[in-house]
Order: sequence, then C-alpha cells, then structure tokens
Amino acid sequence: MTESDIIAAIATAPGRGGIGVVRVSGPRLDAFVTALIGKPLSPRRATLTAFNDARRSAIDEGIALYFPAPHSYTGDVLELHGHGGPMVLQLLLKRCLELGARLAQPGEFTRRAYLNDKIDLTQAESIADLIDAATAEAARSALRSLQGAFSRRIEELLDALVELRMLVEAALDFPDEDVELIKQSDGAGRLAALQDRLQEVLSASQQGSLLREGMRVVLAGQPNVGKSSLLNRLAGEELAIVTDIPGTTRDAIRQSVSIEGIPVHVIDTAGLRPSSDPVEQLGIARTWEAIGQADLVLLLVDATHGEAAADREIMGKLPAALPRLKVMNKIDLLPRPPAFERGRDAGTVWLSAKTGDGVDLLRRALLEAAGWLGGSTEGLFMARERHLQALQLGRTHLELATHQVANLELFAEELRLVQQALGTITGQFTSDDLLGEIFSRFCVGK
Repeated sequence: MTESDIIAAIATAPGRGGIGVVRVSGPRLDAFVTALIGKPLSPRRATLTAFNDARRSAIDEGIALYFPAPHSYTGDVLELHGHGGPMVLQLLLKRCLELGARLAQPGEFTRRAYLNDKIDLTQAESIADLIDAATAEAARSALRSLQGAFSRRIEELLDALVELRMLVEAALDFPDEDVELIKQSDGAGRLAALQDRLQEVLSASQQGSLLREGMRVVLAGQPNVGKSSLLNRLAGEELAIVTDIPGTTRDAIRQSVSIEGIPVHVIDTAGLRPSSDPVEQLGIARTWEAIGQADLVLLLVDATHGEAAADREIMGKLPAALPRLKVMNKIDLLPRPPAFERGRDAGTVWLSAKTGDGVDLLRRALLEAAGWLGGSTEGLFMARERHLQALQLGRTHLELATHQVANLELFAEELRLVQQALGTITGQFTSDDLLGEIFSRFCVGK
C-alpha cells in the first residue's frame, strides 16, 4: 500500500437509494478519467456524462466531478454520482478496478487527507464522530471539531508553550548573553497562565467526551421492583414486558436515550435473587456482567417495603469504585412526594416509574453523576479518550514544572514533555521542531 496507488470505493451507504457515489483518488487521474468517461473533465465543474465499460457501453449515466490536487481532499479526486442501485454501483466500482484502481481500505481517503495536510488528527477523528453522532448536540460538537475548533485550542496552547520553551532554551544555551530571560519575561506568570488555559481545554474536552461516549447505566435490584417500568418510562415506549410476576425479565434489554443531548445507554437486567431456575441463573449472571461494565448503577428498591437486607446485600456486592444511585420506586403507593436526597455516592431519588413522578429528578441526578455541567454546548468539541489522556499528562507535567522553575534543566525537560503530550493530539507538532522555532521567532545572536 502506497500513497501513489489509485484507490476506489463506494462512498454511500449500502442499500438502495436515489443517488450512489463512487469515489476515486490517486495521482494523475487524467488517463483514468478519459478511459472511463471518454473525454477529459473540467476541474471542479459538474458534468453530466455516461460511465463506460471496456466496450464503451454505458454502465450508468450521472454526474462526474474532478478535483485535481492540491484543490482536493486527498490528491486528485474523481467522484461519480450515479443511480443508487447496489448492482449499478458494483458494476461501476468493478470498472474502476479494471482501470488500475484498487479497493480502498477503511478510512483510507481520510488518512490520505491527513497525510496531505488537509486535516489534522483531531479533525480526522471528528469525521467518524460526526457520522456516529447519536444526538443533535453531539453532531454539532463533532462539526466544530471538524472545522478546527479543538485543533485551534491545542495550537494556542502549543504556541504559548513554545514561547516559554524558547526563553528557557535560550537561557540554557546562551548563558554568555547575560540576560535574565526567565525573570524579565515573567516565566512563572506564563506557566500559571498555561495551566489555567490547559485546564479550560481539559474541562471542555471532558464535557465533549460525554457527548460522544455517553454513559452506561445498569438498572439493578430485586425482582419486581420496577426496573422494566423505569426503562420504559425513560425510553418513552414499551420496550420491556412488565408484569406482577417476579423474574419476568430474564435477559438484559438495552436502550439508548438522550438526556439534554447526553446519550445514556440504559440496561434493564434480571432481578437479583437466589434461584434454582437455570434460565434465570443465566440472566442473573448476565446482570453481574453488565454491572461490571457500567459507568453507574441504579439500585431500585420497592419504597412500599423499604430497604431490605437483600437490597443491602446487593449494594455490598457492587464493585467498590462503581458509582451508584439508589432509586426508591413506587411512591404512588405511598403518601410521599418525589424527591432527590444527596447522600453517600450519588444519593437517593424517590419516584414512581408507573406515573412518571420524580423521573425528571432522576434525569438530573444522572447528568450530575456523569459530571455534566449543563448549560450551552456551544463551546464544546468532541474529544476521545486519547485526547483526555494527553491533556491530563500535559497537566501533570505542567504541575511538575512549577516546582522546577529554579532548576532550568529540569524545568526545560518538563516543558518538553508537556509539548510532547499535547503534540500527539493533532499530530502536527513535535519537539524536533523547537530549534527551528527558536531561530525563526526569537533572535538570540543579534
């Protein structure tokens, strides 16, 4: 696989549609275009034409668009917009392969765009995030990342970091200049400002990660406490069978819901109790498996009976580090209003899954447990786990740098490690670039 290969793929989703697109990318596509179309194409102009097979018979008729490099996404690009029938598209793709193209690998068009400096790594990842977005807020945040909002914040941090590193490196490498560069340029103040700005980016990234990933919530508890009723209430439709017979739910039922734009993946599970029924035992085993993969557990308790020893036993078996929220259900059978009580872990919500009273309190408690700060999503952008890890690593090294201001060698090393961590996010800047930055932007030799 080389970047000089011509690659081709069907760019529209599988199945029937009004329009289907085959995309071709590679260097010097003029001969390829002539063989397929029978004539050259004007750059960046839509042309109605026939797409021909080897015998000059038309496979299909549609719109051809030719984007020669460098005014394109990946290099020379040819897009063939034809009818969206699966067989027509397969025949057109087959013809492209006959003309010397090879089938593109998953993500290869975007990879070429990155290698051609059309987008950086975060923008490349945001393309997949935009396609996979489960809520309108997630789609808007992914689009902001694709348009470079996240990249610009990282580049601003790197620019400020490079300025500080230049001062430190100059003080280390040119001591004969006899200038107190770090003091005169307020190195400590620059470092503190960097810490504040990085924390702002990290906070926005953590909120954006919630928009992308959401949270996995498992409904757990004894049989017949209302887990399936609560799932149905959160989903707004009858997904799970609800009866008065304990043990009705035998397998996990999964449903994603949106709460203020945050995807919440709710899993209804089999009731937890001793059982000799082998099918119910399998369901209980799957419940514990789901709990092990959860971000939060809702432990449902029948409020008419109060918290029993069995409920406390279930609570005691939950993983110690797993957040949990107690839900006292069936308040419609009690003279008690809905409420949210803060307390140990995420607290307790009193509600009725049957009537819906108190479910809004549960939704707000779920967002709070997830760390959602609320408010407008306008300033958020998509972030992945690797972005969060890089930002957290950069924050750690900045904190270590604050203790080494008096020791320039160690101070410089910590700053280098910060730059290395942040540079992995966009993939556009490495510490090897620093020397060029020093001599191009900072005059030390007069």
